[in-house]
Amino acid sequence: MNHIAELENRLWDIADELRANSDLRSSEYSLPVLGLIFLKYADSQFSKQSKIFSQKASQRHVIGKTDYQAAGVIYLPEKARFSYLLTLPESKDIAKAINQAMDIIEAENEDLKGVLPKTYNRFRNNLLVELIKLMSSIPEDIEGDAFGRIYEYFLGKFAMNEGTQGGDSLHPHRWSSLLSQ
Repeated sequence: MNHIAELENRLWDIADELRANSDLRSSEYSLPVLGLIFLKYADSQFSKQSKIFSQKASQRHVIGKTDYQAAGVIYLPEKARFSYLLTLPESKDIAKAINQAMDIIEAENEDLKGVLPKTYNRFRNNLLVELIKLMSSIPEDIEGDAFGRIYEYFLGKFAMNEGTQGGDSLHPHRWSSLLSQ
């Protein structure tokens, strides 16, 4: 687990440096960054389950949303996947694409309706590109509890920063509990 602690520190240092070079306060930055960690986790779980389904594929049954949900995985249409956002050209409106991804996830997963962050339009495009690249460095093969640790680490760091800036305290949303599954 020591490599997870090193990963947490490295990710935080870079994310905090990106925030420091933006015009955003920690309270404006925190939930969207936590949302990207959540999206990276959801994409990782979706990809793992897709591989399992492809190994068990049957021509009589087309794998769909209910199959993923029955497996305890958030269903992600293509434009809602972290991997899709990662491949977008930097000239695209990344904030719009991430906001749309969050809308799509909520539309496909009733339990998440109205809880995912959709304030990415506050971020400059180059900052979002860097954040997506940063989050893509989280290895695909780490388990859900490691994602949960990273999320909790970031949550704690943001809370400490907000305490020094006089911002509102952070309250994790329903989607944060999915990271520890």
